Amino acid sequence: MLTPEHLDALTASAVTLLQELIRTPSLSREEADTSQLLQHHLQQAGKEINTKGNNVWASSRDFRSEWPTVLLNSHHDTVKPSASWTLDPFQPKIRRGKLFGLGSNDAGGPLVSLLHAFLYLDTLSNRGYNLVFAATAEEEISGQNGIASIMDELGDIALGIVGEPTQMNMAVAEKGLMVLDCEARGLSGHAARKEGVNAIYAAIQDITWIKEFHFPDKSDLLGEVSMTVTQIQAGSQHNVVPDRCTFVVDIRTNERYANDQVLQIVDHNTVSQVTPRSLRLNSSHIPLDHPIIQRGIDFGLSTYGSPTLSDQALMTGFPTLKIGPGKSERSHTADEYIKLEEIKHGIATYCQLLEGLRL
Repeated sequence: MLTPEHLDALTASAVTLLQELIRTPSLSREEADTSQLLQHHLQQAGKEINTKGNNVWASSRDFRSEWPTVLLNSHHDTVKPSASWTLDPFQPKIRRGKLFGLGSNDAGGPLVSLLHAFLYLDTLSNRGYNLVFAATAEEEISGQNGIASIMDELGDIALGIVGEPTQMNMAVAEKGLMVLDCEARGLSGHAARKEGVNAIYAAIQDITWIKEFHFPDKSDLLGEVSMTVTQIQAGSQHNVVPDRCTFVVDIRTNERYANDQVLQIVDHNTVSQVTPRSLRLNSSHIPLDHPIIQRGIDFGLSTYGSPTLSDQALMTGFPTLKIGPGKSERSHTADEYIKLEEIKHGIATYCQLLEGLRL
């Protein structure tokens, strides 16, 4: 069992590592330096590491082929700091128990908490499952060179724990994302003579359907599928009927629909040419009767459906749970911070959930 003294030592190490990560810029696709930091930290702890691109992972020392494998994953890339920062985003500062810095909350706090929970759990004998800790890149842009690039190398996974700021509540479902580029076509003509076929009017018909349509299968956790037109462009000058109108649709899916199903429904009911940018960011969920969810409930953790996207969307074929210290509302904000007590609570809760887990 994790003692208070051991927890304090793990927390101190986690905070020190997070300060080093904050000092080291790691914008998406530019995570090489934080990758080196994480490699060094794991090697100092005696772990054999694997790397691919800017992704780093390590397995438990007593890896057994007959045991199921639990993946502990979070990301070390960040968004760009906004102009609204009043502090230096790359200079960690601790004030009144809060650690300020870019990526401190999303997802530095969850990352270092998961890493130190991994180091503790790896010392336990007869766990009954293997562990793989993976610190991955390009999460903020859902990039091809992030978690998706190493899934085949991690082997068979029985359960994934995704470290994101959830206040250590259990996000048992997560909305998916699909972006559609749509193009309505018409015929150009002179506006004064009302010639041609106005592509804007064709687009309006489709946009009206998108606005008013409701997908019948709602989710208790995630609500209904939402579709929002977020961009539109047409016309070259005031007296020419436009023959082309393009618009963009942001779609957030629940676990009742795969993205390709939603695409078929939209395509069937609109006249515009509809092109998805990607179909791979599907909604995800874990059954409420899964052993780790039942353990969390027994410990008093709450469950909810998350509206925000994470690398969960790229983990298919096995159940995943999103949980971590910090608060989602702080992510991508100026003067981002995480509380030191949240990191300590995160490590303790990860260990509590996983120590004694039976899959």
